[in-house]
Amino acid sequence: MTGPSAPAPEHGLPGHLVDFVAALRRHGVAVGPGETVDAARVLGALDLLEREQLREGLASALLRRSGQRDTFDALFELWFPPVLGAGTGGVEIPRTADEQDAPVDVDALRETLAGLLRDGDTAATEQLARAAVEAIGTAGAAGTGVRGRMAQPGLSAYQMLNVLSPETLLARILDGLARDDDTGFVSEVRRRQVRDRIAAFQGTVREEVRRRTAEQRGREQVARTTTPTQADRADFLTANATQLAELRRTVHPLARRLASRLAARRRRARRGQLDLRRTLRRSMSTGGVPMDPAYRTRRPGRPELVILCDVSGSVAGFSHFTLLLVQALREQFSKVRVFAFVERTDEVTHLFEPGADLAGVMQRVLREADLVAVDGHSDYGHAFGDFCEHHLDALTPRSSLLVLGDGRTNHRDPNLRALRTMAAAARHAHWLNPEAERLWGTGDSAAPAYGEVLPMHECRTAEQLADVVEGLLPV
Repeated sequence: MTGPSAPAPEHGLPGHLVDFVAALRRHGVAVGPGETVDAARVLGALDLLEREQLREGLASALLRRSGQRDTFDALFELWFPPVLGAGTGGVEIPRTADEQDAPVDVDALRETLAGLLRDGDTAATEQLARAAVEAIGTAGAAGTGVRGRMAQPGLSAYQMLNVLSPETLLARILDGLARDDDTGFVSEVRRRQVRDRIAAFQGTVREEVRRRTAEQRGREQVARTTTPTQADRADFLTANATQLAELRRTVHPLARRLASRLAARRRRARRGQLDLRRTLRRSMSTGGVPMDPAYRTRRPGRPELVILCDVSGSVAGFSHFTLLLVQALREQFSKVRVFAFVERTDEVTHLFEPGADLAGVMQRVLREADLVAVDGHSDYGHAFGDFCEHHLDALTPRSSLLVLGDGRTNHRDPNLRALRTMAAAARHAHWLNPEAERLWGTGDSAAPAYGEVLPMHECRTAEQLADVVEGLLPV
């Protein structure tokens, strides 16, 4: 199952599995001894040459949480690469000459590729992709539009896909499949099918380039630089649109885990503090020996939650995810009020009420709330002063205050006095900061000064945020 130049595992197949499990752990996939034993049984039960069965069997044995599959698949490609035969299943790579080391004829190769994509021959398309990577990587390419560095041999997925340009074959393939009696619906379904086939071909090219690079540089090095980050470990401030969308899909599973942890904490903490008076009374019947201690009855608290969040710039992604998480945990609080700010502060609780449509909610916040006074740049001091002037009555002795933001004031007055007033009015107050702690106090960051007023927690990822929120939830 290993590639032609991959080193043999020191302890055979069991050692190879242990290495694979260690790689999963290094990339944040929690795999315990029980899961590893289950995976070993999968290896013993399945045909190792049936690669997709092996992939699904190991995934079912090793993965326990959503959001881990992309990481698993990327590492599986490196530790269990496909077995490459001598041929390409009847698919030949056209060359500009009869010599084996002659450059690849890209124009002829694109014609072959278009035919396979049109016919939907998945196996042959995958074999063509892998064979094309090997041929272009060792002999280079020649053809229409191929010049300069693109014509030179080299292992680069960007170069390969630039040379082959499979996405430009879409119109030609659709013309070959079109029929006179096609309806608009049929044409659209066919278009999507062909696009999916092209995307699958591009994915196979990237996987093959990654596999061959791993053979040259080592699996660990390639895994370290190319394995996708799990959604709950992605940095809020640097996450791309795809990662943020995946993060939003993890909100409800994360909320369910937090709620179950809270229920367990409540069960463990069912007893209250020792009631000394009642304990002494009971001990009178046993000669003063407290055989039957009495405890005060706990009154589980469901405090009010007030959230004050910066919705400007890249911090908006962090604020959005945190608000979605709190919305999913609303039953843990007796009341939730949400205030957004940029330069001014305005209440936006109505946008996050149960049943509200949360699609595009941050755009609605920016559009409908009165947040800008001058230039639209974050002004924490003015926003805190605005809150104290118009909304301070939202904070009561039952309230927990959460401030969401990076604390970057654009070199304006941080208004610590207003923040002290807010913290004093609430029962609890905490600040969640999406920046790395090492950056607090650099540039225009007033995070250290704010951290002296109320506890500040680093929350760069959903994983960190969940840990902090779990610690702050009422018991």
